[in-house]
Amino acid sequence: MILCFDIGGTTIKGAVARSATDIDTLPRWPTPARDFSAFLAVIAEALKSLSGTVDGIAISIAGVVDPDTRAATVANIPCIDGRDLTAEIEKAFGIPTLVANDADCLAMAEAGIGAGQGHRIVLGAVLGTGVGGGIVVDGKLINTDGFAGEWGHGPAIAAEAGTPPVKIPAFACGCGQKGCVDTIGGARGLERLHRLIHKVDLDSETIIADWQAGEPKAARTIDVYVDLVASPLALTINITGATIVPVGGGLSNAEPLLAALDEAVRARTLRRFHRPLVVRGQCRIEPGLIGAAILGLKEFAGG
Repeated sequence: MILCFDIGGTTIKGAVARSATDIDTLPRWPTPARDFSAFLAVIAEALKSLSGTVDGIAISIAGVVDPDTRAATVANIPCIDGRDLTAEIEKAFGIPTLVANDADCLAMAEAGIGAGQGHRIVLGAVLGTGVGGGIVVDGKLINTDGFAGEWGHGPAIAAEAGTPPVKIPAFACGCGQKGCVDTIGGARGLERLHRLIHKVDLDSETIIADWQAGEPKAARTIDVYVDLVASPLALTINITGATIVPVGGGLSNAEPLLAALDEAVRARTLRRFHRPLVVRGQCRIEPGLIGAAILGLKEFAGG
């Protein structure tokens, strides 16, 4: 039995996994963002509610883990930022623990029971508030620290995009670099592009709805957005050899947007795909928990 958590900035979601398809969710807890003792108390409360042996604890976080120091970088949860979370939880409870990036958990969920089933190389992509990703090969993550498959970071956006071209500045990214896909590829990035092109502030849902209704300004923004995002995603597919890209995050709910992105990506990859490549993820409910469960089962329960 694996105790799983998906740690968000406002909410901690929990579950108990006995297999990849036998996952029972637990009550949610508010995230004690600045109190590590309270954070450990959540885990203690979850453990107390269970009967039976817990083989391991598997945690999905919206951050990365330094492979050398094992320190987690989780900007929106100060109480765990900079800590070796694995070691501290193991010390507190004496239970083997695994901490993984949430995009890696999404990729693992999709490879295990979602759209990536039957594919050797799965690139899980997140198009949410920002951009993320993870790579699964032969059912195994490249790593769990959140770096491999992270196509959202690195100076990758073009200097101009769309037809006719629009000049795109190298926006500063929260990772400390400039020109990252993350600055234009997520929901906030789509809103940023609309503001840049039209000097109008609209939320991403309105932009997409207006585009689907045929509104010219929104159509122009989507044209630029797809042009910018398709190239770095196609490059990532070329490098990894991925044959399917399940997408999660808020923007994945806009299936016409994914279809437009898929068409543009398939026109730019070295290998020609005559079927959808960039697809909506099938794990719509709690992919972080599902991915953490699969990782924990493999690591601690021989699953």
